[in-house]
Amino acid sequence: MKLAIFAHCAIDTITIDDSNYEQIGGSACYCGLTAREFKFDVDLFTKFGNDFPKQYLSEQKINFVNPDSANKTTKFAISITGADRTLKLENECDPIEYSSIDADGHLVSPIFHEISDDTLKKIKDDSNFLFVDPQGFLREKDSQNNIFLQKNNIDLTGVDAIKVNPEEAQQLVNGTHDEMMVALQKKGAEYIILTNKTQVSMLVKDKVYSITLPNKEIHDTTGIGDIFCSAFCCTMLKEKDFLWALCFAGGAAQAALDSKNIGLQKIPRKGTIQNNASYFYNLVKFRDL
Repeated sequence: MKLAIFAHCAIDTITIDDSNYEQIGGSACYCGLTAREFKFDVDLFTKFGNDFPKQYLSEQKINFVNPDSANKTTKFAISITGADRTLKLENECDPIEYSSIDADGHLVSPIFHEISDDTLKKIKDDSNFLFVDPQGFLREKDSQNNIFLQKNNIDLTGVDAIKVNPEEAQQLVNGTHDEMMVALQKKGAEYIILTNKTQVSMLVKDKVYSITLPNKEIHDTTGIGDIFCSAFCCTMLKEKDFLWALCFAGGAAQAALDSKNIGLQKIPRKGTIQNNASYFYNLVKFRDL
């Protein structure tokens, strides 16, 4: 099976306490490598400069689609304190160009403005199953290049699944957590996933399914959401079961956190994800909305 991913690669400087780590990252890397763990072929629509060590992804058999840019790779400075993090944009690469692709599913997860509304529309027209993480549509930068979230009226018609945290949801719709999930559903998406730290909820039709990630010590949270999204996509495409997809996504996020590794080193193995998924499957709570 094949997953087409639309997202920028990045070079991140991650600061945890007083330690700095320079890592390659961006949702392109986290989503792509997680999909490879699920034995998916990956076509990655991205852009990076000659400062990006692309062989790291090539060795994992990730296929790039027109990635080369004369500009340098998108770069973030990320400061992490517990479950909270702040981002500063240090460089922005070119927008991603669209070309038609035959894939089982499409995952759109921009990190900063690399996907235009027109490109998103073309992806929708082509896609059998489309998962959107809207983070990069919502991000803006201030005069010091600090990242903040801004309201955006993204068209969600033709989107199958969306993942947001409460802060992102508030830029798209209004209300309580439940009201925001319903409002996002009314905008067109079928599976609405709301992640709030260790609480993960998913609205499907008129039911909310929820799991709680064990609240252990958190180290580097960079890419956890991307690992979650990719695991959900791959399981949904393979199993056609949204409950298993939710549990595998939660299992992947938990395994990545448990590793206490930095950057891409935290991407978990399929076996660990599967064990966690079975654990969560027996603990899923559900309620009518």
